[in-house]
This record gives sequence, C-alpha cells and structure tokens, in this order.
Amino acid sequence: MRDLKIPGERHPEKAHRPDNAQPKKPDWIRVKAPGGEGYLETRRIMREHKLVTVCEEAGCPNAGECWNQGHATMMIMGEICTRGCTFCNVATGRPDALDLFEPGRVADAVQKLGLNHVVITSVDRDDLADGGAEHFAQTIRAVRHRSPGTTIEILTPDFLKCDAGALETVVAAKPDVFNHNLETVPGLYPTVRPGARYFHSLRLLQRVKEIDPSIFTKSGIMVGLGEDRQSVTQVMDDMRAADVDFLTIGQYLQPTPKHHRVDRFVTPDEFAAYEKTAYGKGFLMVSATPLTRSSYHAGDDFARLRDAREAKLAQARPV
Repeated sequence: MRDLKIPGERHPEKAHRPDNAQPKKPDWIRVKAPGGEGYLETRRIMREHKLVTVCEEAGCPNAGECWNQGHATMMIMGEICTRGCTFCNVATGRPDALDLFEPGRVADAVQKLGLNHVVITSVDRDDLADGGAEHFAQTIRAVRHRSPGTTIEILTPDFLKCDAGALETVVAAKPDVFNHNLETVPGLYPTVRPGARYFHSLRLLQRVKEIDPSIFTKSGIMVGLGEDRQSVTQVMDDMRAADVDFLTIGQYLQPTPKHHRVDRFVTPDEFAAYEKTAYGKGFLMVSATPLTRSSYHAGDDFARLRDAREAKLAQARPV
C-alpha cells in the first residue's frame, strides 16, 4: 500500500474535472494544523497496522482534534473507490483485492487505542458481488471479540449494485449504529452523487430499522452545494419517514479545484436554525455545525443518543 497522506493535503493526481475556483474560507471554519503527542501516537498505530483512515483520504478538517484524542475513523476495503462523487477526495479507480487480515488489524488497533466507541467506514466496492458486506460483518465481529465493551458505528456504502442479502449480512453482525449518508438533496444527485440513487439510500436506512429496530440509524448531508432551505427540510422529513434517529449537517468544503464548487458558506446561525428544525421533526440526536462530519465527536454523541432513546421510552411507559 502506498504511503498514507496527511489530512488536508491536496492530491491533483485525482483530478478528473474542470477547475472550479475555491473561495476563501470564513473565520468560523478555520482549524489548527494537526499535531501533538496524541495525534502522533494515533498516526503511529494506524501505520503500524497498515490501516487506511477516511480522516486522511478525505482530508477531514477535524483530524487534528480527533486524532489527539485517539479517535480515527478507519476505512476498510482499500483506498480506491469504484464511484466518482464530485464532492469526495477519495481516489476513484479499480480497487485491489480484499485484505483478509484487515478485520483483525482493525480490531488490534481499536484495542491499542482503548476506544470506547469506534467508527468504521469504507469505499464503495461495486466490483464485489456483496459490495463488501461480509468484510464489514467480519470487521464488526473481530472488534467485538477483541474489545467487547467498545460500541461500533459503521458508515456504509449504499450496496446499490449488490446481490440480494448484502444489507442483511451487515445488520446481522449487530453494529450499534448504522450510518449511511444521503450526502445532499435529491435534486443535486446527478451532479454531486451521480452513481447513487436518493430513494435507494433512503430505503436502505429504512430497511435497517425493519430488520433490527434496536440498531440506531444515522445519516448526514452537506450544505453549501447549491441546495435551498426547503429542499433540506424535505430531506429531514424523508429521513424521519424512514425512522432515522440521528441527523448530521455540515458545511461542504471543496477538496481541490477539480471538485464540485462551493456554492456558499452557510453561517453558524443558519446551522443552528437547521438543528432546531430537525429536533422539532423528531430526531433523537442532531449535530448541525459548519465543521460537523459523520464521525466528529461520534462517541459522545452516541452516549447522548442512547440517553435520548431511554428518555423517550420512559415517557411512553404507562404511569
């Protein structure tokens, strides 16, 4: 595997689209460069176990903060995606064969980091008959065996082109949180997420709840891609109709000039308004800030999510 990258580093070799000028970022989304003892130790463990992280591959702005706390989102099944979403900085191409020892290495890293909560994601693997569902399941089981007290959150692809039963395979492994991001409003799918289908992704989340209602479901979108408020609130309604528990909303940040342009920077006040609206629609948990990402503060958010469900169940019990 080639050397992993430093979070935020640009990679023009991934370019396959016309240049789009990158606007200057406002002060409210500027972050410190990654560094510190905790960051370096997390980086060492990732290298030692030859693991890929979405923090690095996608250039997450929160990597420095999260890695200083030992929280790295591990990306399984390689670092090359079979899709070409215009917002994403992960390389597109023909992936390598699955590494059969990867689930064990992920479990080892989780144990060494002493994680109470881990987030595991992957590239899209349309080249595999099950989209990598069994690999996800093996990774979940390996972490459970090595660190039984660790709660597990997965962020999956859509399994759009897979044989029947892929989703059931993942759900049967019983992750604590099943996350699949819708990423944007349906009207922008042709330009932002051309290989995906909005209602398929929505149905995927709904099916998880139908198969195992005990699993928390989570989904997120980016704003600043060209959507309007009405389309965002419609996505909220669609998610609630699918019984999604947890919504994340964050600012889209253009990785390179070759990616989808930033339409605008959404203000913190607008994010606060989205959060208030989402809670009003019945989500158990909402994170809506400019720097919100799927796995940002995921452990703390999971604890609050669990408490929120307990409180809701308590209210529903007869006196």
